[in-house]
Amino acid sequence: MDATLAFPLLVGLIAVALLFDFLNGLHDAANSIATIVSTRVLRPQYAVFWAAFFNFIAFAFFGLHVANTLGTGIIDPSIITPHVVFAALMGAIAWNIITWLSGIPSSSSHALVGGLVGAGLAKAGTSSIVVAGLGKTVSAIVLSPLIGFVLAMFLVLIVTWIVVRQTPFAVDSWFRHLQFVSASLYSLGHGGNDAQKTMGIIAVLLYSQGYLGGSFHVPLWVVLACQIAMALGTLFGGWRIVHTMGSKITRLNPMQGFCAETGGALTLFGATWLGIPVSTTHTITGAIVGVGSARRSSAVRWGIAGSIVIAWVVTLPAAAAISAFTYWLAGVIAG
Repeated sequence: MDATLAFPLLVGLIAVALLFDFLNGLHDAANSIATIVSTRVLRPQYAVFWAAFFNFIAFAFFGLHVANTLGTGIIDPSIITPHVVFAALMGAIAWNIITWLSGIPSSSSHALVGGLVGAGLAKAGTSSIVVAGLGKTVSAIVLSPLIGFVLAMFLVLIVTWIVVRQTPFAVDSWFRHLQFVSASLYSLGHGGNDAQKTMGIIAVLLYSQGYLGGSFHVPLWVVLACQIAMALGTLFGGWRIVHTMGSKITRLNPMQGFCAETGGALTLFGATWLGIPVSTTHTITGAIVGVGSARRSSAVRWGIAGSIVIAWVVTLPAAAAISAFTYWLAGVIAG
C-alpha cells in the first residue's frame, strides 16, 4: 500500500475519509442541537435540518487553517502513505462508533488526531510527530472546555443582570428567539472546525500521491465533499448523545441555552481562525457546565461530567492504539 496507489483504491480511501466525516456529523450533531432541543425551542427533527444547513455553509465564512494543521501539522507529511491514512481513519472511525453506541460524547477531532499519531508512530516512530502542532492540539483539550466554561458563565451573569427587572415570561420568550441565532453560530463553528479535519486528511493523501502538484493545498471539490458529508451526518442526528448533552449534565432554560451556545461558538470561531483543531464536544460541554455552575454548583451532575472527562482523556490514546494495530495488521495482510 505504500507505493503509488491505483486510482480506484485512491477513490475508495477518499470514500472512507468521507465516511469518517459523515460519522463526525452524526456523532457531533448533539453538540450543535442539544441545547436548542433540551429547551424545547425546536423539535429534534427540525433542529437537525437547522444545524445541517449551517454546517454546510461554514466553508464560506472561514479559511482553511485547521485543514492545513491536520494535513501537515500533526505528523510529518513526508511519511504519509495510503497505508498510514487508512490506519488513521480506521482508528478514528472505530472509536467514534464505540463511543456513539455507548452514548458517550467523546471527541471525533481527537480520535482523528490520535489515529494519525498511532499510524505515524507505527510507521516511523517518534520522529514522525510534529511536536509543535501536536502540542497545540493537546493543549486545546484542556483550554477549549475551560474557555467555553468561562465565556458561558460570564454571559449568564451579564444577561441575568440585564434582564433582572423583566418578567420570567418575557425573558423566556426573548431567548427562545435568540436561541435560533446562537444555535446557528454554534453550527457554523462546528462545520468550520470539524469538516476541515477531514479536508486535511484527504488533501495530504492527494499530495502524497502527486495529485496536488508541488505544493500542499485543499481543492474546492474536497471542501464541498467534506461539508456535504458532515451536513448529511448531522441530518441523521445522534440522539443518545443529545440526551446526555442536553439534559443529563444540567437542566437548561432558553436563556441558559443561548449563553452556552454563544460561549461555545465564540470559542470555536477563535480556534478555527487560529488553525487549532479543537473538540466541539469539549467546548459545548464546558459551556453547559459553566451555565449550570453560574446557577449553583449542585445544578451540575458532576458524576456525568466526570465520566465525560474520562472519555476525553482516553480518546487520543485509544484511537492511537487502534490505528497502530490496524497499520500492523494491514502490513501483515498485504505482505
